[in-house]
Amino acid sequence: MVPFAEIREIAAKRKGGDEVLDSLLRAVPDNEALSQIPDSRILAEMTRRIFSAGFVWRVIEVKWPGFEEAFLEFKPERLVFQPDEYWDGLAKDTRIVRNAQKIAAVRHNAHFVRDIADEHGSFGRFLADWPSRDLVGLLDVLAKRGSRLGGHTGQYFLRFVGKDGFVASKDVVACLRSVGVEIAERPTSKRDLKRVQEQFNAWAEETGLPLTHLSRICAMSIGENYDLETLRGHGVVEAGSA
Repeated sequence: MVPFAEIREIAAKRKGGDEVLDSLLRAVPDNEALSQIPDSRILAEMTRRIFSAGFVWRVIEVKWPGFEEAFLEFKPERLVFQPDEYWDGLAKDTRIVRNAQKIAAVRHNAHFVRDIADEHGSFGRFLADWPSRDLVGLLDVLAKRGSRLGGHTGQYFLRFVGKDGFVASKDVVACLRSVGVEIAERPTSKRDLKRVQEQFNAWAEETGLPLTHLSRICAMSIGENYDLETLRGHGVVEAGSA
Protein backbone atom coordinates (compact mmCIF):
# COMPACT_ATOMS: atom_id res chain seq x y z
CA MET A 1 0.00 0.00 0.00
CA VAL A 2 1.21 3.53 -0.79
CA PRO A 3 2.71 5.27 2.26
CA PHE A 4 0.62 8.27 3.30
CA ALA A 5 3.72 10.48 3.12
CA GLU A 6 3.54 10.20 -0.68
CA ILE A 7 -0.09 11.30 -0.73
CA ARG A 8 0.68 14.25 1.53
CA GLU A 9 3.60 15.26 -0.69
CA ILE A 10 1.31 15.34 -3.74
CA ALA A 11 -1.32 17.38 -1.87
CA ALA A 12 1.30 19.85 -0.62
CA LYS A 13 2.68 20.41 -4.13
CA ARG A 14 -0.83 21.00 -5.48
CA LYS A 15 -1.66 23.52 -2.76
CA GLY A 16 1.64 25.41 -2.76
CA GLY A 17 3.59 23.80 0.05
CA ASP A 18 3.27 22.21 3.47
CA GLU A 19 2.37 25.46 5.20
CA VAL A 20 -0.51 26.18 2.85
CA LEU A 21 -1.73 22.59 3.11
CA ASP A 22 -1.69 22.73 6.91
CA SER A 23 -3.71 25.98 6.80
CA LEU A 24 -6.46 24.16 4.92
CA LEU A 25 -6.96 21.57 7.63
CA ARG A 26 -9.56 21.96 10.33
CA ALA A 27 -8.54 22.01 13.97
CA VAL A 28 -7.54 18.70 15.53
CA PRO A 29 -10.77 17.06 16.78
CA ASP A 30 -11.30 17.55 20.52
CA ASN A 31 -13.51 14.94 22.18
CA GLU A 32 -13.85 16.94 25.38
CA ALA A 33 -15.12 19.96 23.45
CA LEU A 34 -17.44 17.69 21.47
CA SER A 35 -18.91 16.25 24.66
CA GLN A 36 -19.82 19.76 25.83
CA ILE A 37 -21.84 20.77 22.76
CA PRO A 38 -25.45 21.45 23.80
CA ASP A 39 -28.10 19.19 22.31
CA SER A 40 -29.68 22.21 20.61
CA ARG A 41 -26.48 22.83 18.66
CA ILE A 42 -26.30 19.17 17.70
CA LEU A 43 -29.84 19.30 16.30
CA ALA A 44 -29.06 22.61 14.60
CA GLU A 45 -26.07 21.11 12.78
CA MET A 46 -28.06 18.05 11.77
CA THR A 47 -30.66 20.37 10.31
CA ARG A 48 -28.10 22.55 8.55
CA ARG A 49 -26.58 19.51 6.84
CA ILE A 50 -29.97 18.04 5.91
CA PHE A 51 -31.17 21.26 4.31
CA SER A 52 -27.79 21.82 2.62
CA ALA A 53 -27.86 18.40 0.96
CA GLY A 54 -28.65 18.84 -2.72
CA PHE A 55 -28.99 22.59 -2.24
CA VAL A 56 -26.77 25.66 -2.47
CA TRP A 57 -25.03 25.88 0.90
CA ARG A 58 -24.73 29.67 0.76
CA VAL A 59 -28.51 30.04 0.57
CA ILE A 60 -28.92 28.03 3.76
CA GLU A 61 -26.26 30.11 5.50
CA VAL A 62 -27.95 33.39 4.53
CA LYS A 63 -31.32 32.16 5.79
CA TRP A 64 -29.93 30.52 8.92
CA PRO A 65 -31.05 33.18 11.43
CA GLY A 66 -34.59 32.50 10.19
CA PHE A 67 -34.12 28.78 10.74
CA GLU A 68 -33.06 29.44 14.34
CA GLU A 69 -36.19 31.48 14.97
CA ALA A 70 -38.60 29.15 13.18
CA PHE A 71 -37.28 26.01 14.87
CA LEU A 72 -37.28 27.52 18.39
CA GLU A 73 -33.48 27.64 18.58
CA PHE A 74 -33.47 23.88 17.96
CA LYS A 75 -34.13 23.03 21.60
CA PRO A 76 -35.29 19.39 21.56
CA GLU A 77 -37.13 19.77 24.85
CA ARG A 78 -39.38 22.36 23.20
CA LEU A 79 -39.69 20.86 19.74
CA VAL A 80 -40.79 17.39 20.85
CA PHE A 81 -43.92 18.84 22.43
CA GLN A 82 -44.99 21.02 19.49
CA PRO A 83 -48.36 20.05 17.98
CA ASP A 84 -49.00 19.07 14.35
CA GLU A 85 -50.21 22.61 13.63
CA TYR A 86 -46.78 24.03 14.42
CA TRP A 87 -45.03 21.67 12.01
CA ASP A 88 -47.67 22.20 9.31
CA GLY A 89 -47.13 25.94 9.63
CA LEU A 90 -43.41 25.61 8.95
CA ALA A 91 -44.19 24.34 5.46
CA LYS A 92 -45.43 27.87 4.72
CA ASP A 93 -42.83 29.78 6.73
CA THR A 94 -40.72 32.03 4.48
CA ARG A 95 -37.96 32.27 7.08
CA ILE A 96 -36.77 28.81 6.06
CA VAL A 97 -36.49 26.66 2.95
CA ARG A 98 -39.97 25.16 2.75
CA ASN A 99 -39.33 21.47 2.18
CA ALA A 100 -41.95 19.36 3.92
CA GLN A 101 -39.84 16.18 4.01
CA LYS A 102 -36.84 17.94 5.53
CA ILE A 103 -39.04 19.75 8.05
CA ALA A 104 -40.46 16.37 9.07
CA ALA A 105 -36.88 15.15 9.50
CA VAL A 106 -36.23 17.89 12.04
CA ARG A 107 -39.26 16.73 14.03
CA HIS A 108 -38.00 13.15 14.00
CA ASN A 109 -34.45 14.17 14.87
CA ALA A 110 -35.59 16.26 17.83
CA HIS A 111 -36.88 13.01 19.35
CA PHE A 112 -33.70 11.20 18.25
CA VAL A 113 -31.43 13.75 19.94
CA ARG A 114 -33.50 13.74 23.12
CA ASP A 115 -33.56 9.92 23.27
CA ILE A 116 -29.79 9.62 22.82
CA ALA A 117 -29.24 12.36 25.42
CA ASP A 118 -31.45 10.47 27.87
CA GLU A 119 -29.37 7.33 27.27
CA HIS A 120 -25.90 8.91 27.40
CA GLY A 121 -26.17 12.22 29.26
CA SER A 122 -25.98 14.29 26.08
CA PHE A 123 -25.71 13.70 22.36
CA GLY A 124 -22.27 15.29 22.36
CA ARG A 125 -21.10 12.84 25.00
CA PHE A 126 -22.47 9.95 22.92
CA LEU A 127 -20.46 11.14 19.90
CA ALA A 128 -17.31 11.76 21.92
CA ASP A 129 -17.38 8.30 23.47
CA TRP A 130 -17.80 6.51 20.14
CA PRO A 131 -14.41 5.30 18.80
CA SER A 132 -13.40 6.93 15.53
CA ARG A 133 -11.92 3.59 14.44
CA ASP A 134 -15.55 2.48 14.05
CA LEU A 135 -17.00 5.54 12.35
CA VAL A 136 -18.98 3.19 10.09
CA GLY A 137 -20.85 1.90 13.12
CA LEU A 138 -21.70 5.44 14.22
CA LEU A 139 -22.90 6.34 10.74
CA ASP A 140 -25.14 3.28 10.85
CA VAL A 141 -26.73 4.54 14.07
CA LEU A 142 -27.36 7.96 12.52
CA ALA A 143 -28.92 6.41 9.43
CA LYS A 144 -31.14 3.97 11.30
CA ARG A 145 -32.25 6.03 14.29
CA GLY A 146 -32.15 9.48 12.74
CA SER A 147 -33.95 10.86 9.70
CA ARG A 148 -32.16 11.81 6.46
CA LEU A 149 -28.77 11.32 8.12
CA GLY A 150 -27.46 8.58 5.88
CA GLY A 151 -24.67 8.82 3.31
CA HIS A 152 -22.71 12.04 2.98
CA THR A 153 -25.19 13.98 5.13
CA GLY A 154 -24.28 11.98 8.21
CA GLN A 155 -20.58 12.18 7.37
CA TYR A 156 -20.69 15.96 6.96
CA PHE A 157 -22.73 16.32 10.15
CA LEU A 158 -19.99 14.53 12.09
CA ARG A 159 -17.29 16.61 10.35
CA PHE A 160 -18.95 19.91 11.21
CA VAL A 161 -19.68 19.11 14.87
CA GLY A 162 -16.03 18.13 15.30
CA LYS A 163 -16.13 14.33 15.41
CA ASP A 164 -12.96 12.80 14.06
CA GLY A 165 -13.71 10.87 10.88
CA PHE A 166 -13.67 10.74 7.11
CA VAL A 167 -15.99 11.99 4.39
CA ALA A 168 -16.18 9.64 1.43
CA SER A 169 -16.40 12.48 -1.07
CA LYS A 170 -15.74 12.05 -4.78
CA ASP A 171 -12.09 13.10 -4.40
CA VAL A 172 -11.50 10.98 -1.30
CA VAL A 173 -12.87 7.94 -3.11
CA ALA A 174 -10.70 8.71 -6.15
CA CYS A 175 -7.66 8.94 -3.86
CA LEU A 176 -8.43 5.62 -2.19
CA ARG A 177 -9.09 3.85 -5.49
CA SER A 178 -5.85 5.27 -6.93
CA VAL A 179 -3.81 3.56 -4.18
CA GLY A 180 -5.54 0.22 -4.64
CA VAL A 181 -8.47 0.22 -2.20
CA GLU A 182 -11.13 -1.88 -3.92
CA ILE A 183 -14.33 0.13 -3.48
CA ALA A 184 -17.10 1.35 -5.76
CA GLU A 185 -17.08 4.89 -7.14
CA ARG A 186 -19.97 5.51 -4.73
CA PRO A 187 -19.09 3.45 -1.65
CA THR A 188 -22.42 3.01 0.13
CA SER A 189 -22.33 -0.69 1.01
CA LYS A 190 -21.15 -1.80 4.43
CA ARG A 191 -18.36 -3.76 2.77
CA ASP A 192 -17.03 -0.70 0.93
CA LEU A 193 -17.35 1.59 3.93
CA LYS A 194 -15.51 -0.97 6.05
CA ARG A 195 -12.65 -0.92 3.52
CA VAL A 196 -12.57 2.87 3.63
CA GLN A 197 -12.44 2.74 7.43
CA GLU A 198 -9.69 0.12 7.43
CA GLN A 199 -7.50 2.19 5.12
CA PHE A 200 -7.89 5.35 7.16
CA ASN A 201 -7.25 3.40 10.37
CA ALA A 202 -4.03 2.04 8.83
CA TRP A 203 -2.90 5.53 7.80
CA ALA A 204 -3.74 6.85 11.28
CA GLU A 205 -1.46 4.22 12.80
CA GLU A 206 1.25 5.06 10.28
CA THR A 207 1.15 8.84 10.74
CA GLY A 208 -0.49 9.59 14.09
CA LEU A 209 -2.82 12.01 12.29
CA PRO A 210 -6.56 12.22 13.01
CA LEU A 211 -8.89 10.71 10.41
CA THR A 212 -10.26 14.18 9.65
CA HIS A 213 -6.85 15.40 8.49
CA LEU A 214 -6.10 12.22 6.58
CA SER A 215 -9.41 12.53 4.76
CA ARG A 216 -8.84 16.20 3.85
CA ILE A 217 -5.27 15.62 2.66
CA CYS A 218 -6.39 12.63 0.63
CA ALA A 219 -9.07 14.77 -1.05
CA MET A 220 -6.61 17.54 -1.85
CA SER A 221 -4.16 15.13 -3.50
CA ILE A 222 -6.41 14.45 -6.49
CA GLY A 223 -9.25 15.84 -8.59
CA GLU A 224 -10.20 19.52 -8.91
CA ASN A 225 -7.54 21.73 -7.32
CA TYR A 226 -9.78 24.28 -5.60
CA ASP A 227 -8.28 27.50 -4.28
CA LEU A 228 -8.67 28.69 -0.69
CA GLU A 229 -11.70 30.91 -1.22
CA THR A 230 -13.57 28.16 -3.08
CA LEU A 231 -12.87 25.72 -0.26
CA ARG A 232 -14.16 28.22 2.27
CA GLY A 233 -17.25 28.78 0.15
CA HIS A 234 -17.91 25.05 0.26
CA GLY A 235 -17.59 25.09 4.03
CA VAL A 236 -14.58 22.78 3.84
CA VAL A 237 -12.18 25.13 5.62
CA GLU A 238 -12.99 27.70 8.28
CA ALA A 239 -12.61 31.41 7.59
CA GLY A 240 -9.49 32.71 9.33
CA SER A 241 -7.80 29.34 9.49
CA ALA A 242 -5.15 30.24 6.95
